[in-house]
Parts: sequence; structure tokens; C-alpha cells
Amino acid sequence: MTDLFQTTIGAADDAARPLADRLRPAALADVVGQGHLIGAEGPIGRMVASRHLSSIIFWGPPGTGKTTTARLLADAVGLSFEQISAVFSGVADLKKVFEAARLRRSQGRSTLLFVDEIHRFNRAQQDSFLPVMEDGTVILVGATTENPSFELNAALLSRAQVLVLNRLEDEALEELLSRAEAFVGAELALTDDARMTLRAMADGDGRFILNLAEEILALTPIEPLDTEKLTKLLQRRAPIYDKSREGHYNLVSALHKSVRGSDVDAALYWLARMLDGGEDPLFILRRVVRMAIEDIGLADPQALVQALAAKDTYEFLGSPEGELAVAQAVLYVASAPKSNAQYTAFKGAMKAARETGSVAPPAHILNAPTKLMKELGYGVGYEYDHDTAEGFSGQNYFPDDMSRQTFYQPVERGFERDIAKRLAYWQKLREEKRS
Repeated sequence: MTDLFQTTIGAADDAARPLADRLRPAALADVVGQGHLIGAEGPIGRMVASRHLSSIIFWGPPGTGKTTTARLLADAVGLSFEQISAVFSGVADLKKVFEAARLRRSQGRSTLLFVDEIHRFNRAQQDSFLPVMEDGTVILVGATTENPSFELNAALLSRAQVLVLNRLEDEALEELLSRAEAFVGAELALTDDARMTLRAMADGDGRFILNLAEEILALTPIEPLDTEKLTKLLQRRAPIYDKSREGHYNLVSALHKSVRGSDVDAALYWLARMLDGGEDPLFILRRVVRMAIEDIGLADPQALVQALAAKDTYEFLGSPEGELAVAQAVLYVASAPKSNAQYTAFKGAMKAARETGSVAPPAHILNAPTKLMKELGYGVGYEYDHDTAEGFSGQNYFPDDMSRQTFYQPVERGFERDIAKRLAYWQKLREEKRS
């Protein structure tokens, strides 16, 4: 097995280049994991077939082939390829690129301008692309890991087609490993389970898995590495999770929807993803409190108690011990009976309040601390509920000019089933007292 790892990787003149760079596809058909775009029926496939290219925004996670696809696309349709990064470029750099593209155009050659991390450009810089896109000076292909809807100008988006590149699935990652082995003429010294773990470590990033493979190919182990040895040797890729950007909100949404759908296992999974990505547990707990109010309410009044208790527990214990309290709260709200009746009722009451404005309460439920107020009829006819046989007077508490409204309609689940019985009983008494 030792001889397998003594193979020189690549020729001496490019030995310093990373394996991921040397294995870049030479044709669009060699790009893995993006068949929905590159295939004959995909948007890129159709552009290449017609040899008519429009401006594009590539949106996808790192290591999915955005730069490579842009370069190969330029080759496929016969355009000059120009690449800049929004991280390192400013207005002066853009002017130089545009002038060079204009010169090429005067010579009959069009330019595909690839802008990496295009979302890093500010609004004014993004607007500078509009004239050269409209007059055909450049075909813009931008790449971003962030949601273009949030990060790019509407004017720019209206002139470009957004294409989503998917994170690489297991099959695509295995294809890259096989290509690496064929390229160097050696196999990865891994057990089957360790090879699976290696793919999981990459978390859908093709460049990252090739970097890991290069590290392993440089070793001379006596026997194949198992999962335990592999994880000790290599660092796991940090999860793609930016607490200030879209990934943050996507996972919060996934957690909330799983809780609302009473899927305790999915809710635990998304909770674990958020904690593993470094999310603040107190932020998560604030959302759990919201879930307890919005999606459970009085169907299980203990849900709010559990959520607030988890907050107190986490603040008392801290991480990592306090995270178990977060998990308990998530389990409780996910498994609790669901009702948005109070949420809907409150929205309905707010709508009615805005529509009716400053209409006064009925006089009989107003206090009369002064003689004048008594003379005006404040408090006249009020019945003290506790003095009635049922503890319920059935009087009207809505404004005189407003018909009775029904905002709260409890569901037949959890504690709200009991509330519904109470409301039905009171409505029956109210009708009897009116007759």
C-alpha cells in the first residue's frame, strides 16, 4: 500500500498547483452536479446550442463550479473571457475592463465578463454595469453565494437571468474522487465508510473534497484509513451558515416550519444545524417563544412556559449544558397540539380596531367617578357578573354602534377544546338572557 502514495501528483512543472485547479473540467459536459443547467434542455445547454448568450447571475454555494462554468461557457460560444473579483476591484478596475471590452468589440470580438462575488459591489458599482450590458459591450456573468433578490440591484437583475447551481450531491462528489484517483494513478487509502465520511466532510463543495483528497494522496499509510483515523487527520469543513445572511433565515424558517408541522425529528435536526453553525441559542429561543405563541397558543398554555423556562435555564447554565434545555423546548413545541386561533383572533381584532377608530365603549360599562358622569348615564344598567347565578351576565361589551364580532375560534385540539366548550356555554347563556 505504501507504493500507492509515492506517485508524483502531476508533472513537475505544475506540481505547485492545487489538484482542484489541475482537475478543472475542459468542457461543459465535464462539469458535475449541474445537469439541470448544462444539459441539452437546460438554460446553458440551450444557449450553447443557439450560440446566443445572455447575461447571467450564477447563484450557489462555494465549490459548485461557478467560475469553471463561466470560463467554459465563454469558450463554447467563442467569447473572450475576462475575470475580476468584486472583493479586490474598484471603479478604476471596472473602467479598464470596460475599455478593453470596447476595444475588442471594435475588432469584432465580444467579451464575457465574469465577476466573482458580485454581491460585494455596492449599488453604484452595480449600476455601472448597466450601460455596457445594454449596448452589448459585455455579456455579464456574475457569481454570488448570496440571494440575488437581497444583494443585487433590481435594475441589474432585470437584465440578467438568475441560474441556481446546486450543492454537489454524494454521486457528484464520488465522481470527483474517482477523477482524482485516475489523474494521479493512485487510489485513496480509505475504507468504504471513511470514503463516505470524506464526502460528508465536503458538505457539497467540490473544490474542498479535492483538497481533502490531495492531502490523503500525499500520505503513506500502512493500511487504509478508517473513519476515526480520517476524522483525526482532517478538519471537517465548516458548515455554510452566515448568521447575518440568507442561510441564517433559511434554517430559522426550516426549524419553524418543522415545529408547526409537528415533526419533532426534523425540528431537532434543524436545531442541531443552527447550533453547529454557531447560532446564538438565545436567538433560537426567541423564535421558540414566538412559535409557542403563534402556532400553539392556548391549545397548550404550557408551551410558552417551557420556552421561557428554557431561556432561563440556558442563561443560567450557558453552553454546552444549556443547549439541552433548548432542545427540550423545541421538542415540547414540536409535539404540542397546534392552533393559530389566538394569532388569527388578534389580527382580526386589530383590523376591527383600525376600521372603527375612536368609537366609544357602551355607557353601561363605564365607571362614573364624578357627578357629571353619573348624570350622563355612565355605569347605568351595568350588571356585576359575580352577582348572577351563573357568574355571567351576558351583557354587551362592544360599542353600541358596532355589531358583535367573533374573533377567537378555538380548535378542537388540546386545551382549546375545553375553551371552546366554555365559549359555547357562555354563548348559550347570552342568547337565553336576550330572549
